[in-house]
Amino acid sequence: MHRRLMSSIGVTCAAALSLPLALPAAPASASVSSAASRAPSAASHVSPPDESRSGSTQSIPLVPLDGTRASGSTAAEQGVPRRYVRSFSLVGVVWDDPDAELRGRVQVRTRATGTTRWSGWQDIETHNHEHAADPGTAERASGRVRGSTAPLWVGDSDGVEVRVRAETEHRTGTPGFQALPEGLRLELVAPGAEPGPAGASADSPRLVPLSAESAAASAVNADLAQLGALEIPALSRKETEDRLTAPKPGAKPYIGARPRIVTRRGWGANERLRERDFLYMKRVKAAFVHHTSSGNNYACSQAASVVRGIYRYHVLSSGWRDIGYNFLVDKCGNIYEGRAGGVAKSVMGAHTRGFNTDSVGIAVLGSFGSAEPSRKAVAAVARLTAWKLGIYQVDPRGATYLTSGGGNLYRKGRKVRLNVISGHRDGFSTECPGHSLYRKLPAVRSAAARYQGR
Repeated sequence: MHRRLMSSIGVTCAAALSLPLALPAAPASASVSSAASRAPSAASHVSPPDESRSGSTQSIPLVPLDGTRASGSTAAEQGVPRRYVRSFSLVGVVWDDPDAELRGRVQVRTRATGTTRWSGWQDIETHNHEHAADPGTAERASGRVRGSTAPLWVGDSDGVEVRVRAETEHRTGTPGFQALPEGLRLELVAPGAEPGPAGASADSPRLVPLSAESAAASAVNADLAQLGALEIPALSRKETEDRLTAPKPGAKPYIGARPRIVTRRGWGANERLRERDFLYMKRVKAAFVHHTSSGNNYACSQAASVVRGIYRYHVLSSGWRDIGYNFLVDKCGNIYEGRAGGVAKSVMGAHTRGFNTDSVGIAVLGSFGSAEPSRKAVAAVARLTAWKLGIYQVDPRGATYLTSGGGNLYRKGRKVRLNVISGHRDGFSTECPGHSLYRKLPAVRSAAARYQGR
């Protein structure tokens, strides 16, 4: 695998000198170990002092709920009794060992801020380890990664109660329970204020000057939008084709029109949370579709806040180098830039454990086990894949071979034939992206190919 790390400052300077082509060149390989040493500590949960409006994270240890003094995994039921806390909007549970599975049920109920109204108990999806960096990579082996549930969006809240019940175990012939992971903690994430002034356009300057980290994250998209832009504007198919460098002279550039994409600056990413450098692959051969399992109880006006919450949860709570997905899509069909490095480039994500190499991860905000994804969201996934895969001249209706990095379906090193547009469950044994979204993928493949002119 060809990979490289690019200095954030170097990207900023380079972008000021020249504009890269829409089709990124294959990068050279380099070590990723140096970035880990410069990353902020995931355990610190400290916001940068000059970005006080960018959010916060409260981390609360779970305690036994059975009235005993049992500690760690010896307590079959742990949690946080009802308490009042600083305002938060997203919740999850983490534990020390990223390889340990939480076998049991996690439930939460919350109180809406400024009211006496408590919600009913809500389940939190416990299987989140399949959304992660591949085994053996620098990101996975950083020493900061934790086990974690999926994050759940609960809206503006100032009260919380959590219970974790271990799964009953009968294999020994006597009643018992599966041991819970050590170091269980409740994470309460406040995503922070909305970015920029209300009604700001893609060309409007920010009230706050660009930091070096923000400039670097924006500069890698300098061929698509101006530095500091809140969005990458949509282009017609002809405009998109005109900007694409065809792989062969005279070859037809099968590519869909570039969709509008909200940049990291547009959704308010605090760039000082992530690792400074960008990690690239040689190419993109496939797209994996996910759902975030964060629930469907959000308005489209809150979607940027949901993305900021997931970003903060992935980096500070779960210990990842950046948000795991390359793109996110909300129920109104808005597309958001995910992991930093450039939307047209082959950025390595942490979305499909074992198959992050040569693939892009697209997550639809919500939970779609039984709930239907919106038509706008499904259409947005088709438009995005038509453009992104088209950059690399990949047919959305086709199949490709990816080499497994290790997972619960395929051993490390095995070459696996997968649909170019696959669901997360095709590469890892998981319910993701949920039954209702997964069954939309044939229509997504057909629509994406049609958008490419095939």
